[in-house]
Parts: sequence; C-alpha cells; structure tokens
Amino acid sequence: MPTKTASKSVPMTASAASRIQSQAAKIGGGQVAAGTFAARAQRAAALNNAAGKTSK
Repeated sequence: MPTKTASKSVPMTASAASRIQSQAAKIGGGQVAAGTFAARAQRAAALNNAAGKTSK
C-alpha cells in the first residue's frame, strides 16, 4: 500500500488566479463561467489577500 506524503499547502495568489482566469477566458471566448476552477481560484485569491495570507 502506498504511503501518503504530506504536501505543503500554498495559498492562491492574485497573480496565479489572474493567469488561470486569463487562460480560461481565452478558451471560453472572453467569458469565465461562475463555478469554474478559474472563478474559484479568483475568489480564493481575494479571500487570501483580505486575510493577509499572501503578499502582493
């Protein structure tokens, strides 16, 4: 049975979310639908930024 390795959690940053959303918009004809990974990434980055978990 394989052993689990602990992965280090890294908060979503605004720049990472921006890159994800940009690619999703290119694929989606300029639109990013609610509930997609790109939208969730953007929300996570905003929450992390408001909580002071990331630097600019």
